[in-house]
Amino acid sequence: MTDQKIDYRQCAAMVLFNKVGEVLVAERNDMTKPAWQLPQGGIEQWETIQDTALRELEEEIGTSAFTIISIADEEIAYDWPKHFNGQLRSKWVGQRVTLVALKFTGRDSEINLNTSKPEFRDWRWVCLEDIPGLIVPFKRPIYDYAVCQFTPIRDKLLMDNL
Repeated sequence: MTDQKIDYRQCAAMVLFNKVGEVLVAERNDMTKPAWQLPQGGIEQWETIQDTALRELEEEIGTSAFTIISIADEEIAYDWPKHFNGQLRSKWVGQRVTLVALKFTGRDSEINLNTSKPEFRDWRWVCLEDIPGLIVPFKRPIYDYAVCQFTPIRDKLLMDNL
């Protein structure tokens, strides 16, 4: 008898805005070609989405200088491609992602990718509308949804900073 895969891994992806409305993306360590993405991570059974967002950002970009401003209305699921190998693929068919918008309250110098388990080799701020073009195709629906869901939030942040 073979083990059945458990549906989708629950995940949070963080849309971290700076004071001028740009979004943080980071380049993955485990890819040979440039592979940019939003910080993201699995939701542990005992965690809320908010807990996951806070933990993952601290683990992945080395700072807790942010505040949650919104959680997307819907989850977006994607399947991992057939060629995707690894521990996660053996357990789940893909991920079900909840997007979390946050406001970065620190200075760029506080972002530190040299964490205890570095996942990224570089980071940068980009325009929200540019993030779908940076991501691998199988995750693009999540990034398209992020643009639709969080453009009004970004615009409000910019107006509040005037």
